[in-house]
Amino acid sequence: MPIFSIAVLLSVFLFSFLGSVFYGIDAYTLNSNSILTPPSLEHLLGTDRLGRDILARLMQGGQVSLTIGVGSAFIASMIGLLLGSMAGYFRGGIDKTFIVVVDLFLTFPTFFLLLALVSYVNASAWVLIVIISITGWMTTARLIRSESFKITSQPFIKILNIANVSKLKILFKYYAPILAPIYFVSFTFGVGGAILAESGLSFLGLGIVAPQMSWGTILSGGKDVVEIAWWVSFFPGLMIFLVTFSLINISNYLQQLTNQKQIQN
Repeated sequence: MPIFSIAVLLSVFLFSFLGSVFYGIDAYTLNSNSILTPPSLEHLLGTDRLGRDILARLMQGGQVSLTIGVGSAFIASMIGLLLGSMAGYFRGGIDKTFIVVVDLFLTFPTFFLLLALVSYVNASAWVLIVIISITGWMTTARLIRSESFKITSQPFIKILNIANVSKLKILFKYYAPILAPIYFVSFTFGVGGAILAESGLSFLGLGIVAPQMSWGTILSGGKDVVEIAWWVSFFPGLMIFLVTFSLINISNYLQQLTNQKQIQN
């Protein structure tokens, strides 16, 4: 079990959402006397080019980045679960429509589709959650659809259909527990992907708008001074790396458990 990755992930969440309780410096306070100050006892992770404390900004930005990551991954995975299971169970016209919609979304590279959508709206945390969810459900849906086809061909599902058991009951009572491992694997992958997507958009200036901040915007703010103030970009980049790396390890572990269960069955 990836204990280290889980511990790192929990530490990052606690740092982002509870750190400001113990660290009194405000993330928005400007200080003209502490511009681009390197890490010190006064500013543990240094300051940016406006004299704002990097540690305090990492805590504040982490709340936004993690909210976007978890929120968009949850919605995208739920959309993929519902649409994929319905396509695999009902088949026929619903499955054909599903294939057409998925192929339509996959025609465009996901990140370019994100860029196209974000360029027409004023980005905020909730807007990015919706947009990343809209562009990120297809992979989960295809995996769920494939597994749903296998479940539908099982004898006990055919018996339930012959017995006129409610289709919703079949989906929620029999499909959901079998599809749950795939959902959780997709969700953990989705959180990391959403955080990277938000960071990429913010780095390009199309993500979170000031005065809000995220790890991506903090990272972007340091790109022009990286040669003289490495800490401005290094620490938000480190946070993004720790979260995505931990999530990948957890996802791989969940995938291994799912594969072992399938082999045993």
